[in-house]
Amino acid sequence: MSAGSRIDRRAVLAAAASMVGATLVPPVARASAGTIRFGLTPVFLTSDLELLGRLQIYLRRATGFPVELVSRRTYQEITALLVSGQLDAAWICGYPFVAHRDALQLVAVPLWRGQPLYQSCLIVDRDRDARDFQDLKGDIHAFSDPDSNSGFLVTRALLAEHGLKPPSFFARTFFTYGHRNVIRAVASGLAQSGSVDGYVLEVMREIEPELTSQVVILRRSEWLGFPPIAAPRHPADPRALAALTEAFSRMNSDEDGRAVLAMLRLDGFVQREASLFDPIAAKAALVAGTG
Repeated sequence: MSAGSRIDRRAVLAAAASMVGATLVPPVARASAGTIRFGLTPVFLTSDLELLGRLQIYLRRATGFPVELVSRRTYQEITALLVSGQLDAAWICGYPFVAHRDALQLVAVPLWRGQPLYQSCLIVDRDRDARDFQDLKGDIHAFSDPDSNSGFLVTRALLAEHGLKPPSFFARTFFTYGHRNVIRAVASGLAQSGSVDGYVLEVMREIEPELTSQVVILRRSEWLGFPPIAAPRHPADPRALAALTEAFSRMNSDEDGRAVLAMLRLDGFVQREASLFDPIAAKAALVAGTG
């Protein structure tokens, strides 16, 4: 690896620190001409500052543009910034992507275990005597985010298929605004069951096995389109977006890029048709139709 391409720890930490500072001010006020503004939602493992620093450094070098990472607490906040053109691209969820399909375009979809797919999981305490989702009736249930596919929509659609709704099926529900927090809520007994991203759960099993050993998967959904990277359909800077698309597409052929992918437990990023997310759109339509 050349000295110019090597990511040293001091550079990573400096980049992470600058990213954290940048999120404190609305991106429109912070961004300068020629800067790529890239948004991150809680689907990303945002608590790892070293990972964020490495991602920022890689994207800066691979695109040739200054890159500002912008994170927010909720999917809605990042989606609003993206749809309004205040972000050049963002790693969002399939649910907001299909909800705003007319305003957005796909940039790339992550490959996890060789496929651009993941599952939603219903989890319960490891000692819980439950065999089917119907056994969760009367639970206090933890959702991740109201705009999350795996952390809300999939379970909401499952209930709708049986003529049910969360308020009448569960005793109480609440949003944790993070898949890690769903796992923590169930593991601690704050919730009796939860809806969580299967990819995040698997990564958490590697990095926090003591926590994840406290929960078990009651039900897995079908395979669905992995949370994508999306951009406004009419980008403010087509050259910058093209450079960002290329950077993600060749991440697995770059030494620094592979280091980022290894931290994410991903194989790479690929381009796919928006039809990959049609099953999520069908779930959204089902839920909308039930009121």
